[in-house]
Amino acid sequence: MSADPSPQATAALPRPQPRQAHRPVRGRAAAALARAAPALGAYAAVRAVGLVVFWAAASAAGKDAFHLLAERWDSVWYQRVAEHGYGYTAVLPDGGIHPDLAFFPLLPALERSIAEITPLGLAGAGLLVAWVAGLLAGWGIFAVGARLYGRRAGVVLAALWGAYPTAFVQSMAYTETLFTALAAWSLYAALTRRWIVAGALCAFAGLTRPSAAALIAALAITAAVALVREYRTGDTDGIVRRNGRMLLGVVLAPVGWLAYVVFVAVREGSPFAYFDVQAQWGNSIDGGAALASFVLGLPLPGALGLCAALAGLGWLVWLCVRQRQPLPVLVYGIAVVVISLIGSGYFGSRPRLMMPAFPLLLPPAVALAALHSRVRTVTVLAVLAAASAGYGAWTLLGSGPP
Repeated sequence: MSADPSPQATAALPRPQPRQAHRPVRGRAAAALARAAPALGAYAAVRAVGLVVFWAAASAAGKDAFHLLAERWDSVWYQRVAEHGYGYTAVLPDGGIHPDLAFFPLLPALERSIAEITPLGLAGAGLLVAWVAGLLAGWGIFAVGARLYGRRAGVVLAALWGAYPTAFVQSMAYTETLFTALAAWSLYAALTRRWIVAGALCAFAGLTRPSAAALIAALAITAAVALVREYRTGDTDGIVRRNGRMLLGVVLAPVGWLAYVVFVAVREGSPFAYFDVQAQWGNSIDGGAALASFVLGLPLPGALGLCAALAGLGWLVWLCVRQRQPLPVLVYGIAVVVISLIGSGYFGSRPRLMMPAFPLLLPPAVALAALHSRVRTVTVLAVLAAASAGYGAWTLLGSGPP
């Protein structure tokens, strides 16, 4: 299939494909799964390379691979919430405090539910959620890419996301795959004008990660632009009625995030408690001051290398704009990047925080899909998968940042 942009890719809201009402829901789901099978296979293959390389490296180093994937860093915090609920606070040697309220509740709730009905413990349940959500994310990413630029581009896009430099996190008991799955399918629902579904999925994303603010903004801005365009046509009679489902979806979108903010406020007895909790973890918004300070504190070669990486990131954003991605997709991708860069958090986490911004990979996905030789496309993806696997093993074995 051609990888050239379809006409829908240039519109803020592409028209939905005609529905085949006569086909049973189960039949449509099976057809959709069959269509996505190459993308799911490509994504699973890339992640399998990462896991095999990591498992071999961990065995050679005499380390427990399962522990490194399921029972370390943030995974421990989520499992503690799943087992005991909220209320734990770690006191640091310098007197700082890290409350568990910084961790959103959807993953712990899923871990607890799975652990109660299966032989899996909380650690195993966390891995199960992450791996299943990874496949759902790959499917949703394919769906977005295929709708905009063709099936082959969608397959390549899913594989590229699996080969992201910090894609090792996709194999850990973390929230990135769960959030990306919800975000990708929410964006797909918006592209196909299923606004209530888009809003509901966004609400669940808001119970998963604070970066749901990017998805909320994407849906709200897209709806606002659509309403303004319709208003300017002069046909203002019944504008709310005609767009009722879109408006309901936009109202639903922030419900999850707001519900958790209110929960923290009530629990802590302060309307700004959620923001205080994030600040205690060093996650306040500083407009990029911490990033600038980090760059300036590096030796010259390191600073130049990091500036080059940031320039490459900016170039990718510019390519997305030039590609004329639909408004919800474009706003979401850029917003995730901005949120990741303007916070005061630990620099080593920023590439991981940007990983859900899969629209950044659309320009290279379209370029790779357009190659006349599939062997070249597969070769490039294989090299990227190997590089990602090597970096993941190096990081997970303790040499790199968490």
